[in-house]
Parts: sequence; structure tokens; C-alpha cells
Amino acid sequence: MLATCREPSAALLESGAKVIDGVDVGSADGVMNLQNALGDRRVDMLYNNAGIMSSETVDGMNFDSIRDQFEVNTLGPLRVTMALLGNLHAGSKVGLMTSRMGSIADNTSGARYGYRASKAALNAVGKSLAVDLSERGIAVAIL
Repeated sequence: MLATCREPSAALLESGAKVIDGVDVGSADGVMNLQNALGDRRVDMLYNNAGIMSSETVDGMNFDSIRDQFEVNTLGPLRVTMALLGNLHAGSKVGLMTSRMGSIADNTSGARYGYRASKAALNAVGKSLAVDLSERGIAVAIL
């Protein structure tokens, strides 16, 4: 098992876990760091868990923040999955961490526009990946 992160915390380093750092899913270069570190190593399970959330409201909209949330929450998992497609194999499993806040029907409190929209988009990405990768024997779960 390997963990990835932008910068490891002291606790993570002390845990003895195998860590690949310098992985920022919000950028192509950050994902390339992961791809280079793995090389041709086989990946049985890929769990995309990175995410960020900001608090936009009708009276306080920040479009740069919304864009950043899409980069990390939606495009990040897609970028990582595509970069590691050659490492995945029939029987591999891909997990995408979504949120109840990505549900359109369950939105009763409003606000957090970027987070909600980016997680709703991740749900759509996950469904498409599940359909497309099933032909290769790769299961995709939206968690």
C-alpha cells in the first residue's frame, strides 16, 4: 500500500507508511510526479480521496476558488485515473470520494457553490468511468 500527498505530515512520516509526496492532483505536473514514481508498478486499488472545500455564498462569490475546487475535486480524480490507466488491470478497483453535498436533490441549505458543483460533476465523471472501464474489467465505485 502506498499513500500520496502534496506534503507529508510528521505523523504520516512517523507512521512508517510508504509515501509518495509531491503529488498535487490539481495540476498535470503533480500527477506526473505520481506516474513517474510508480513507473510500471501494478495498481490493484486506486482510491481518489483528495478534496478541497471553500465557502461561497450569493453575497460572497469567488470564481477563482470555484475553479480551484473543480481542479482538485473533479479533474484531479479523473487526471489521476487516466495517468494510471496503464497501471490498472482487469480486476483493479477505482474509488472516487464524493459527498452528499454533490446531490442536487438533497441540497436544502444552499451555498458552497464550488464544492457542490465539483462533487456533482465528479459523480458524472465516476459514472462515465464505470461504464467505460467495465469493458477492461476495472470496477469504479463512487463513494
